[in-house]
Amino acid sequence: MIDAAPQFPPLFQGLAVEPGIDPFAKACAKGAMGCDAGLVVHRLAADRMSAAVVLAPEVPLEEAVAMLPLSGVAFQNALGALAPPEVAVHLEWTGGIRVNGARCGDLRIAAGTGDPDAQPEWLVVGLDLPLWPEDLDRTGDTPDQTALYAEGCADVDAIALLESWVRHLLLWISRWEEAGAKPIHAEWRGLAHGMGEDMSIDGRSGTFLGVDERFGLLLRDAETTHLIPLSTRLETMT
Repeated sequence: MIDAAPQFPPLFQGLAVEPGIDPFAKACAKGAMGCDAGLVVHRLAADRMSAAVVLAPEVPLEEAVAMLPLSGVAFQNALGALAPPEVAVHLEWTGGIRVNGARCGDLRIAAGTGDPDAQPEWLVVGLDLPLWPEDLDRTGDTPDQTALYAEGCADVDAIALLESWVRHLLLWISRWEEAGAKPIHAEWRGLAHGMGEDMSIDGRSGTFLGVDERFGLLLRDAETTHLIPLSTRLETMT
């Protein structure tokens, strides 16, 4: 593990966890226990960065799940401030992160309710990012999978990246509270991976047309356009 402690903005508190502990699951457990919003559970290792933030959005769940694309935009902004300018970051609707076209980690979301019309008592967004490939000698076996330091980002400090992600997360949450989802839409659409292309999801196949005002996925097949709510990406923590 990396010993130095990240520094977060006021109202955010860090909690480091040991190897073998999933920060996302830990954050969900803390949220269910009633911890204050702003808890950042993290595990920083030489080859991987994992973190999860407990939030308490005061809106129904179907609106609150905008925290998933919002956290992706925040990550792109954070890495963009630290990485070389030629490094490209794109975001999958399901939460996947793409760096220079290849899959490089994931964003996750869970909440204290599954009712899209209810206000969640807590909501957690998580980030899991490989820093080095598991096997440097076999990266050619998985050309669609990569790691951050294999994409020209070896000088990006993991602590600085985590701190930057949380700062940008706070910035975008403030914008979301003031202006709603429109600014996030505008930013996210420019980063969306696979828009206009064919995809398969939840047993359906079609063309990814874009998203609705609540970031529901619009999937067009030969007969109609299906709307898949973003809340279907919520993970159930037991």
